[in-house]
Amino acid sequence: MNVSNEILWLAMLLLNFAAILVIYRYFGRVGLYAWVPISVIVANIQVIKTIELFGISASLGNIVYATSFLATDILSENYGKKDAGKAVGIGFLSLLSLTVFMNLAILFEPSPADFAQESMATLYSLLPRIALASFTAYGLSQLHDVWAYAAMKKRRPDRRWIWMRNNVSTMVSQAIDSLVFVTIAFAGAIPAKEFWEIAITTYILKWVVAAADTPLVYLAARWKENGKVREG
Repeated sequence: MNVSNEILWLAMLLLNFAAILVIYRYFGRVGLYAWVPISVIVANIQVIKTIELFGISASLGNIVYATSFLATDILSENYGKKDAGKAVGIGFLSLLSLTVFMNLAILFEPSPADFAQESMATLYSLLPRIALASFTAYGLSQLHDVWAYAAMKKRRPDRRWIWMRNNVSTMVSQAIDSLVFVTIAFAGAIPAKEFWEIAITTYILKWVVAAADTPLVYLAARWKENGKVREG
């Protein structure tokens, strides 16, 4: 039985949300520190695949990548700016490690019995412009997200304003991420129409995830307040 991409996308969204709630409930901030590199690495593998979704062309990876912002927002809400910034640093190092180690692995001469070299090269070969786009977009957008969330929480610390700081910080940060990435990766290399189509559709999908994850930040804050989070 064929399952539509839209159903699979919604299922992936729910699975990602469930995973981040479970890892936070049972491992606390350490779980969120672990989730950030998981999300960044998985997103950078999934993003290679292009699909048709809701009538538009899109790359995979948008959901799991967006949950890295959810993780830092929960850290900002429940522990503060310093802890969220630490998670961003862990995510950046994980992305750098993936790029360096996998490209080093590709350099090894495969044996005649090897069947993985070509596939590994397709997935992980370093394209300098794409790598630069990925590193720059991740760093700038995540640092902005942590800064903006902390600034808004300082002005309105009441929990009822979680919806505002979560959505505003993440949606602006996702716009920065999408625009920086496509500009560095594709500006001048593809027609303007395709450039803006990639930028806008990528942002829309990330925006949907950001809007949908707001209840999770409220739930995580309630768990923390009621002592239901097991800190690792």
